[in-house]
Amino acid sequence: MNSRRRRYEYSCLHAKLEVHICTELTTIFLFLSYIGLYCCDRAEDYVCQTACKRILMSMKTEHEIVDGLIESCKTMPLPQDPLWQCFLESSRSVHPGVTLHPPPSTVLDSAKLHCCSKANTSLCRDVCTKLYTSSWGNTQSWQEFDRFCEYNPVEVSMLTCLADVREPCQLGCRNLTFCTNFNNRPTELFRSCNAQSDQGAMNDMKLWEKGSIKMPFINIPVLDIKKCQPEMWKAVACSLQIKPCHSKSRGSIICKSDCVEILKKCGDLSKFPEGHMAESICELLSPADDLETCIPLDTYLHPSTLDNIVEDVTHPCNPNPCAANQLCEVNRKGCQPLEPCLPYFCIQGCKLGEASDFIVRQGTLIQVPSSVGDVGCYKICTCGQNGLLENCMEMHCIDLQKSCIVGGQRKSHGTSFNIDCNVCSCFSGNLICSTRQCLNELSSDDERHLFTGLPCNCADQFVPVCGQNGRTYPSACIARCIGLHDNQFEFGSCISKDPCNSNPCPKNQRCLPKPQVCLTSFENFGCNQYECVPRQFSCGNQLRDPVCDTDNIEYNNLCALHQKGKIISYKGPCQSFCKSVDLVCGHNGETYSNICAAFSDRVAVDYNGLCQAVGVLSDYSYQGECVSVTCSRLSATGYKPVIPPGACCPLYAGILRVLYDKEKLDTFARITNQKPITVLEILQKIRLHVSVPQCDVFGYFSIESELIILIIPVDQNPKPLQIEACNKEAEKIESLINSDSPALASHVPLSALIAAQVEVSFKMSSSRSQVILADYLVFWNLVLIFLAIKCNT
Repeated sequence: MNSRRRRYEYSCLHAKLEVHICTELTTIFLFLSYIGLYCCDRAEDYVCQTACKRILMSMKTEHEIVDGLIESCKTMPLPQDPLWQCFLESSRSVHPGVTLHPPPSTVLDSAKLHCCSKANTSLCRDVCTKLYTSSWGNTQSWQEFDRFCEYNPVEVSMLTCLADVREPCQLGCRNLTFCTNFNNRPTELFRSCNAQSDQGAMNDMKLWEKGSIKMPFINIPVLDIKKCQPEMWKAVACSLQIKPCHSKSRGSIICKSDCVEILKKCGDLSKFPEGHMAESICELLSPADDLETCIPLDTYLHPSTLDNIVEDVTHPCNPNPCAANQLCEVNRKGCQPLEPCLPYFCIQGCKLGEASDFIVRQGTLIQVPSSVGDVGCYKICTCGQNGLLENCMEMHCIDLQKSCIVGGQRKSHGTSFNIDCNVCSCFSGNLICSTRQCLNELSSDDERHLFTGLPCNCADQFVPVCGQNGRTYPSACIARCIGLHDNQFEFGSCISKDPCNSNPCPKNQRCLPKPQVCLTSFENFGCNQYECVPRQFSCGNQLRDPVCDTDNIEYNNLCALHQKGKIISYKGPCQSFCKSVDLVCGHNGETYSNICAAFSDRVAVDYNGLCQAVGVLSDYSYQGECVSVTCSRLSATGYKPVIPPGACCPLYAGILRVLYDKEKLDTFARITNQKPITVLEILQKIRLHVSVPQCDVFGYFSIESELIILIIPVDQNPKPLQIEACNKEAEKIESLINSDSPALASHVPLSALIAAQVEVSFKMSSSRSQVILADYLVFWNLVLIFLAIKCNT
């Protein structure tokens, strides 16, 4: 018996496997040549996946294939490993005398199964569902998927979704030794910027130098690429491996015009498959020529223009420093003195299925497709301490075939569109829209004269009222306009109320203010602005969750603070610049004692002082709502600032205006803990998906019924590269929401976010930048003149 078989038997012995399983392990290698490439996708990490495909395509003998797989995948052939399990399954179909006890019925990869519902054809939807439910599918299923779906342009939504699961788009690329033109690009997105893909690109070039590019459905004969456009071929190889992707479309396909150009110059036309020219081949490979969806090669024909300034933006989790069963999160909390401090945390997680490499955070609620794989049917599970999904609860199925009729036109489920100035989305037959006040070309002179830009054309008077949902509205008129009855709001801002004044808690519990804005129905789930906590004699068993009191003294947690009889100023470590009361107005219309108190609510500051203005909502004109407000001066960066909805002052940020399905949020609340879902909860979840520590997430619920998410540079005077990074993060989040990507949709309650629009601080030419800054200075000078005149009258 040769050494290789001794290694297999050693693995069986030490794994204490049943004899018939070990017997099968020693026979499957006779059938590797029958398998095809589909088993490679079952490998748990991308390095093994790509190595497996290369090995099966280039190596011929059993000895080479098996030893190559063991060496590249760093695993012995055991049946619990998904890759080898796939080979076992396939070998049984070839050698029916071998049997295994079937595993328990479960979804193999819930994240990829979620993508199957995005298939445009019933064939691809059905085949995809077979592949990722309780069996691997047979060889024919994988061959059908490769042939009809994997490279089919009409299936771009499903394929992009699958790519998001396998290799999500991440900011930054560096340290490549072959694809060096891809280095020093901290604000560009890539799916696979790593040493393995770098090596893969070099290997591809060596294979292509033999005169043929082998694709799954066509072989492309080429001339000597070492002499014909070698740099362009290198850019092709590197693009296919490193996979740059657009922040909006997340596409990674080379532009058709580049494909046609290089094949016309360097393709061996005399050997092209019958009936094919450069154009027809590229129609199969790269049908798109839209710069929003394809990758232009000239971007990577030259090195990046950035050099040392790339340090302005860092990427602690790219490449991933954590173990295979862990999730990498950016460290935004800082570190305790004398403790080792890393810019990231490695968090224990769960995989979404036996063969999934998609990791979710331990202890969180996850939405996954039902085990039977029916389209539109989901269940909610908890990621348990054992690393498995548990306590699953079935949800009502969503009818994805239900459409909406808008203006006589049928809108399919999941589509977003504009009605006048409002953004709308059709969700399972329900039309969900923002409530912006609009003008259009048909508006009369009277309508234009009465137009204020506020909901229901309310006057721009700032007389705040507090709604039962915890949101402060600028006036009673606006509160009524969004649907609140007079008994559902009271005058005064929400933050000025003392929710504990009526002693709502039992005697053995302490009442603590807990301001929150609820997105679920407060009629069904309430929206208490307080919480009741036990009166504890000892706080020793409480986790560290620092808070700061009004004297700027820090405590390990709320328990310790209240034990000393102190009043909380804000959550988080005490900051030297927040020692005193220094009132600021947040974008949510609430006045905070200082900037730290606002930030602890994940609310960014609009201006200093008491809130005193309604803010700007209309794109049509500047009505003078903010004439009494003094804004902080912005540093010159070459980028045009933006004004968030309902705010007065411009800032550098990426702004997301997000629609959500309130019924779905109510369902989540109903079947989980019966507690309301809040704006803060959404923002904290979104924050985990922003990978650049120089950008942070803030937000609020607008008076136009939209969730506003701001991705803002952390530095008070941000560098241009940091502004650009925050823009890209905002565009990425917008794309993930609009495409219902598992990256967000797997997480409760983020799967209730159904449509998003993004606005970013765009880069201007130097002359345009000077004009914009001059305009802002002129405007604020006029404001000061107006105030001076007003004071003298």
